[in-house]
Amino acid sequence: MGTRGEGGRKVIVLDDDPTGSQTVHSCLLLTRWDKATLTKALRAEGPLFFILTNTRSMGPDEAAGTVRTVCRNLREALDDLAREGLTIRPIFVSRSDSTLRGHYPVETDVMTEELGPFDAHFLIPAFFEGGRVTRGGRHYVLMDGVPVPAHETEFARDTVFGYRNSDLREYVAEKTRGRIGAGEVTLFALSEVRAGCGARLRQLADNACCVVDAVEQGDLDQFTRAVDEAVDAGRRFLFRSAASLLTSFAKLPPQPVPPEAMSGYARGPVGVVVVGSHVRKTTEQLSALLNEPTVSAVEIDVGCAAKADDAFAARILGEIDAAHEAHKTAVLFTSREERQFASREERLRFGVAVSGFLMRIVQSLPQTTGFLISKGGITSNDVLSTGLALDSCEVVGQIVPGCSVVCCPADHPRHPRMPVVIFPGNVGDAQALRTAYRRMIGQP
Repeated sequence: MGTRGEGGRKVIVLDDDPTGSQTVHSCLLLTRWDKATLTKALRAEGPLFFILTNTRSMGPDEAAGTVRTVCRNLREALDDLAREGLTIRPIFVSRSDSTLRGHYPVETDVMTEELGPFDAHFLIPAFFEGGRVTRGGRHYVLMDGVPVPAHETEFARDTVFGYRNSDLREYVAEKTRGRIGAGEVTLFALSEVRAGCGARLRQLADNACCVVDAVEQGDLDQFTRAVDEAVDAGRRFLFRSAASLLTSFAKLPPQPVPPEAMSGYARGPVGVVVVGSHVRKTTEQLSALLNEPTVSAVEIDVGCAAKADDAFAARILGEIDAAHEAHKTAVLFTSREERQFASREERLRFGVAVSGFLMRIVQSLPQTTGFLISKGGITSNDVLSTGLALDSCEVVGQIVPGCSVVCCPADHPRHPRMPVVIFPGNVGDAQALRTAYRRMIGQP
């Protein structure tokens, strides 16, 4: 796979937060989507790249507008390359949350309008490193080793992206408000995926809506082999997926640097951890990390942060400086209480204000910062695009399952070659954040 001459294939991922790269390595993450940047990524080696749209932090209209702009620029870049004799056969992926949160069907509808027509679009939210599997068309979240239907978890009660159904066929009907009925959704059951479903894939037409069972990586390996054959035969598909599908599409060898050796990327043993996510798992992980003797807690009241008070910002930066002078990693975390809002628009506005304050802090971190760990998908997107002002960066691998490490470029004005850990809010056990920190400082 790649762009080596006529007929090359490239998996192009529109990622609604920057955590979709959590199962791959040696690929680009783009925080800009002008035609020149997209063309550079299309020409680059490697089977896939990610465009970080951050649409999960937006309202539906803004999300639709962002995706439309990306798609139009993509189409122009692909057309220009084709006129130069470099024809790429893209596979388009709308990467979103493995717990079913995000702007579906808004994003896939826009992608279909701008990049279609497609013979089918597929919902594949399985993410095995995070304990998310789909069986019998129903999506489950493993909690303490027990598969819990996704609609019974805290994720389904999200005030912006909540839902009532774990059966993905009913989920589609719910989210499309009946435009696609549950009975119209095609299920690729586990037995069929494992037996080989190529013939059925080649029969799909008119943007058929499909859901795919998968309980282990081998299931998606088998499925993507059948997809590759169908694409070679001229079929056009769109995917709405979590990260594990991308592992199977990429077919990459093991990452160059093992997780236990990631401290080799650090510029020093003292870093900064920024925690924005508020899910219960993040709070548990934060508690475990704060027990480390080499960290210093810096709590940020979200009410003060939302007001963007300059004196408050100066105080927080002073606490970070003090931690570094004491040779400790500052752990910044927003106050943990869950606030209630009158509408999801109000909640999104509040989140944008708090994130804006956090990014002011990131922009002023000490230049001696050896590494940065960012906890939470939307927080991580803002860290890369606004806090560090990166146009693009490369994923070098995973430090714990589901958590990517990227590096700032060598010419970054404040933090050249600084590694950044992108740690999703809902990934890992209670010790995972502590493990990532210890690996970054070179401790077992």
